[in-house]
Amino acid sequence: MLAFLYLLVFHLAGTYASTSKVKTIIILAGQSNMSGRGGVINNTWDGVVPLESQPNPSILRLTANLTWVEAHEPLHKDIDVQATCGVGPGMAFANRVLLKDPKLGPLGLVPCAVGGPMGTKISDWGRKRVLYRQVLKRADVARRDGGLVRGVLWFQGESDTVSEVDARKYKRRLVNLFNNLRLDLGSPLLPIVHVAITSGQGPLVDTVRKAQLGIKLQNVRCVDAKGLPLLQDNLHLSTQAEARLGRMLADAFLMQEHMVSPTNDTPSP
Repeated sequence: MLAFLYLLVFHLAGTYASTSKVKTIIILAGQSNMSGRGGVINNTWDGVVPLESQPNPSILRLTANLTWVEAHEPLHKDIDVQATCGVGPGMAFANRVLLKDPKLGPLGLVPCAVGGPMGTKISDWGRKRVLYRQVLKRADVARRDGGLVRGVLWFQGESDTVSEVDARKYKRRLVNLFNNLRLDLGSPLLPIVHVAITSGQGPLVDTVRKAQLGIKLQNVRCVDAKGLPLLQDNLHLSTQAEARLGRMLADAFLMQEHMVSPTNDTPSP
């Protein structure tokens, strides 16, 4: 039944995206598990794309050269260029969002995640850093045809499990990042869905997870990746895990539209 519903959405979407501008813009940021390593073994992607991650004419992707094209896996192939990209959560997220709320389409995904061979720390996403400025630049271009940035998906933290200093400062840095994005994108209550990591490059996974699960900002939800299957490297999510995470992110994002929660965190000076 689920397969039939996905195929129906793809069919009904056929002429819609080709005649309409992007309506809903979603930013995807973070490191390798957001850019996607599903199906990547020995630096080679196996090319397997699950049903829920298949292309859909109502899902577009902003390329590295700032043009809209029909989205397909790997979403980050021209963004996270220092590594081999595979399946990530973005396509499964977008397909499920349109399945449950078609009026949000056409949906424009703006890939911004960078993992590379060594990963990226949250300090690499500081307000004056290149990665952060790149998010703002790509978001600005994405909005030029009238689309609205309606959400940010964030999955990062594995690189901050090595150093005790990084792990201890993670919560403050994450709160600052979310507040900075909202300020610079001109949307103080922009829905953000972030992921609590299930793996890491160092021993301090639990410290970073505690920070992520402890964030209490209005219209921010945390999806827990704990227990999702990993590749043999014990760091990156498998193809099916990425697809499952995409569906979880979609459900959390759709709940955000109707949820208001108390704000307890404030940015540090």
